[in-house]
Amino acid sequence: MDIEDLRTFVEVADAGGVSPAARRLGISKSMVSRRLIRLEGALGIQLLARTTRGAGLTEAGTTFREHAARVCAEIDIARETILPAGDLRGRLRVALPLTSGPVHFAPVLAEMARHHPQLQIHAEYSDRFVDLIADGFDCAIRVGALRDSNLIARRVGQIYGKLVASPSYIRIHGSPETPDEIVVHQALVGAETWRFMDGEKIITVQPQGRFRSDNGAALASAAAAGLGIAWLPDCVTCEYLASGALVPIMTRYPLPVGGVYVVRPPSPHPSRKVRILSEFLVESFERNPHLWGAGS
Repeated sequence: MDIEDLRTFVEVADAGGVSPAARRLGISKSMVSRRLIRLEGALGIQLLARTTRGAGLTEAGTTFREHAARVCAEIDIARETILPAGDLRGRLRVALPLTSGPVHFAPVLAEMARHHPQLQIHAEYSDRFVDLIADGFDCAIRVGALRDSNLIARRVGQIYGKLVASPSYIRIHGSPETPDEIVVHQALVGAETWRFMDGEKIITVQPQGRFRSDNGAALASAAAAGLGIAWLPDCVTCEYLASGALVPIMTRYPLPVGGVYVVRPPSPHPSRKVRILSEFLVESFERNPHLWGAGS
């Protein structure tokens, strides 16, 4: 059996069809189909049930997928072990947040690609919460509080934030002085709860407002337009703050410092590509703390 046939089968199984697997792999659908036929021929058993809606695993395919995935992972680790120390090859598929990713994380990926010219980097920017295993990602960069999961996380940096509003909003509606006063203000809601520090104590508030978005840039724009108050990271609001379009409010109750994490599926042997991406991110945070609000 060819390792690329195994890898293609795992991608089809995880993606749910030939077409999405071909997009992930960067090859033609006909190539994917040929590899699947060759693998099933070598095994003498049907692994996938093709339908007009995609491809589903047979009972044998479900069992075989777990073994095939482990074999592919072990081969990747073996390849990385024998490569020269500086070389990375293959593909790194990473999910990044749309709000801060293109500006703050894309340069790190570009730097990594420049240092490793044989590495293919596939980056997907979205503020939706992707399923790394089902969607076939090697890792994701996540900002803020992590959800409980079986994923393995490494903290690579810190992110700071503020409660902000436009001068026009403050002029008309005033500014909250304590977390309790937030309920009488129009909130621009991204997170369902806002947290503030009162000394060592964390105060949690349930904001209310008519403008909601899962995108921080959209919330910052709405705040600058005077629609309400927003709880946002400095990397999203820095230009608005510099121009005076937004100003910090309720500064006696700062936002807790958040984390930036590289998360990956559970495995006893983390990919060297993911480890090196994490190292690039750690170095970027150390070189550019001002981008994330450190010391501001």
